[in-house]
Amino acid sequence: MYRKVILKNGIRLVTEQIPTVKSVTIGLWVNAGSRDERPEEAGYSHFIEHMLFKGTASRSATDISREIDALGGEMNAFTTRETTTFYVKVLDQHLPQALDLLSDLFLNSRLNQKEIEKEKQVVLEEIRMVQDDPEDLVQELHTKLVMATHPLSRPILGKASTIGHIRRRDLLEYMDRHYRPEGIVVAVAGNFDQLTLEKMMAKLFGCDEASMGASPGTRWPAELHGGVVLKRKPLEQVHLCVGLQGIAAGHKDRYVIYALNSVLGGSVSSRLFQEIREKRGLSYSIYSFLSGYSDTGTVTVYAGTRAGEVERVLDLIEREIQKMARRGMTGEELKRTKEQMKGGLMLSLESSHSRMNKLAKDELIAGTHTSLEDMISEIDGVTEQQVSQVARTLFTTENMALTGLGPLSSRQIDALRRRLPVSIA
Repeated sequence: MYRKVILKNGIRLVTEQIPTVKSVTIGLWVNAGSRDERPEEAGYSHFIEHMLFKGTASRSATDISREIDALGGEMNAFTTRETTTFYVKVLDQHLPQALDLLSDLFLNSRLNQKEIEKEKQVVLEEIRMVQDDPEDLVQELHTKLVMATHPLSRPILGKASTIGHIRRRDLLEYMDRHYRPEGIVVAVAGNFDQLTLEKMMAKLFGCDEASMGASPGTRWPAELHGGVVLKRKPLEQVHLCVGLQGIAAGHKDRYVIYALNSVLGGSVSSRLFQEIREKRGLSYSIYSFLSGYSDTGTVTVYAGTRAGEVERVLDLIEREIQKMARRGMTGEELKRTKEQMKGGLMLSLESSHSRMNKLAKDELIAGTHTSLEDMISEIDGVTEQQVSQVARTLFTTENMALTGLGPLSSRQIDALRRRLPVSIA
C-alpha cells in the first residue's frame, strides 16, 4: 500500500508497506547533485555524502559502523548528477534504531575539519581510480563531450583542485543552500506500521521550520553536442563510446526508448551483442545504456576492442543504429523485449531496497506514484509505430558523438577525422 505524507516543514514521506517481507529500507534523498554545484564547488555533493558518516555530536565514525553492524543491517550512500542519497536496510524490528541513526547522521554531522582533511585524500584516491579504469574514464570523457560546458558535464567526484581547497564553512554553506526540506524525500519500503513510522518521522525530521528565502538555483536543459574526442593512452584495448540524443527520465516515450535500448544493446540477445561479440568476436564488452535526467537524456553505446578493429566495430555500431532508424524493430523483437522488460521490472522490485528506490524516483521525477500494474500496462501498450517514430527521431548519426581512449594510431585518427570534427586530448 502506497502513502504520501508531507511534514510541516515540507519534507515528503513516501511509503509502501510490504507485509510479506521481514526487512525495511529507509532512503533519504536530497534533490541536489553534481549538476547543482557551481564550478568552484565541483565535487561538494559527493564529498558531503562521505562526511556525514564521519561522526555526529553523539556518535563517532566507529560508533556508527558498530551500531549498524550490531543491527545486522546495511548502511550506505551514493551521489548522482541530480541527487544525493543516504539509506539503511534492516530487519523490520530494528526500524526505530535505524531511523534514529539515519536522522542523527543527516541532521547532526559534525563536519570536523580534521576529518575533512583526511577525507580529501580518500576522495582524491577515488578520482585516481577512475583515471586507472579505462571504461569509467572513457565514459567520463564522453559525458564531457556531449554536455560540453553544461553542469551535467562535470564529474560527480569533482576535480582535484576543488577537492583540495574544501573548508568546513564551504560545505555548510552548500548544505544551507541545497539541503532544504522541500527538496528532501524520505522513502520507506518494507514491513512496518504506518502510524508508528509517521510519529517517528515527525519527531526526528519534522522539527525544522520550512525554508525561507530564495531557492538554491534553477536547472536548465543541456544542449547536446556531437563530434569526436580521442585520447591516446597505452592500453591493451581501445575503449569507445558512441552517443545519441535520448529523452528525459519522465518523458511520455520512456518505455519506447527502454525497448529500443534493449534491442540495440541492452541485453545479451541485442543486435550489437550478437553482431559484434557473438558473430564476429570483435569485443568482449559491448552494450548500450540510457542516461535520463529531469530535463534531458542520452543513449550511449560502449565497446572495448583491439586497436586494429576500431573502424570495423564503429562501422557495425553505426550500421545497427541506422538500421533501427530506418526500420525500427520487428514485431517478434518487440514482443520479446516487452516480456524481457516486464520480467526484469518485476524481479527488480522483489526487495524492499528496490521498492524504496522506485518510490523516491517516482516522487522526485513526477511528484506521484506509478504502480507496478500501470508500468506493465505502459509496456504492453508500446506499438511498432511508436518504436519507429522515436527511432527515426533519435537514432540519427547526423549529430552523433564519438569518444575513443587507448592506443590509437595516426592513421586511425585521420580516418576518424573524416567521420566527424575531431579533438585530440
